[in-house]
Amino acid sequence: MKKFGRIFSVVAMGALLLAGCGSKDTAGTTKKSDGAKQYNIGITQFAVHPSLDAATKGFKQALKDKGINAKFDEQNAQADMNNTQTIAKNFVGNKVDLIFANATPSAVSALNATKTIPIVFTSVTDPIGAKLVKSFEQPGGNVTGTTDNHPDATKKTIDFITDEVKAKRIGVVYNSGEQNSVVQVNAVKQLTDKKNVKVVEVSVSTSAEVKQAAESLVGRVDAIYIPTDNTVVSALESVITVANDKKIPLFVGELDSMKKGAVAASGFNYYDIGYQSGVMAADILTGKKKPSEIPVELPKTLKLVINKKAAQAQGLKVDPNWSKLGEFYEGN
Repeated sequence: MKKFGRIFSVVAMGALLLAGCGSKDTAGTTKKSDGAKQYNIGITQFAVHPSLDAATKGFKQALKDKGINAKFDEQNAQADMNNTQTIAKNFVGNKVDLIFANATPSAVSALNATKTIPIVFTSVTDPIGAKLVKSFEQPGGNVTGTTDNHPDATKKTIDFITDEVKAKRIGVVYNSGEQNSVVQVNAVKQLTDKKNVKVVEVSVSTSAEVKQAAESLVGRVDAIYIPTDNTVVSALESVITVANDKKIPLFVGELDSMKKGAVAASGFNYYDIGYQSGVMAADILTGKKKPSEIPVELPKTLKLVINKKAAQAQGLKVDPNWSKLGEFYEGN
């Protein structure tokens, strides 16, 4: 028995020494054997689609460029509001150092779960309306980030639809449960009211309803506009199919969706706003700034891009003069 006790003591001491090599420096932060900190970051992304994926890539690249040694716990809610809450609660339970929230539902759930762990968001259309921040200049609390709602983006696209395509009836498919989409649809209606153009709204609650919603617009509209709605964009291929088959010009709220088969979009690269958020996160993790001290940022670039092949597939004759309004997309 004494011999066993001595062996147990040696093993226990060895275990303690091994544990000391990866001991917690702060809640969630691990100290590596070389003394460098490794930050544990929870990434909560609302859905899988190109724009949000690009934003997450930009965020991670910014941290790398800033010399931040990060370990990521990357979770996707698959466009399910309940999943965003579960993911956020798990991050809090795991005491991550920072939460990166990609899209409005993920950001709201993160803030509901914690008022102490820093949260940096992106792809949020109306951070004030979503009650994430008090103002752009002074966010307050433990949250800041970047918005995907450039004030001129929707106007440029709607102007193109009404002035160049001459549409008098614009169909809009969106999820009324997404607060960011409601803001955009209201903006569309305000813009079209001034032009005596009618907006035909169709609301969906799941991606499975998107194709039927698009089909319901056939014969009722001259063009279709899809805002940066996570639910609809995740099933955008079905809308493109309807637009191509029925020769209805399709317009979207961001460039990644335009490349998939929409006529035009006025926007920016989501990679860039993700990168901007990553720079904010680096400053927070290294103690340079608190979230409340970092103003919410707009996209820094904006452009109108026209997809020639999509325009032709949807019955539009491409006007060479459109190059004066934006740039042509020459991809597939």
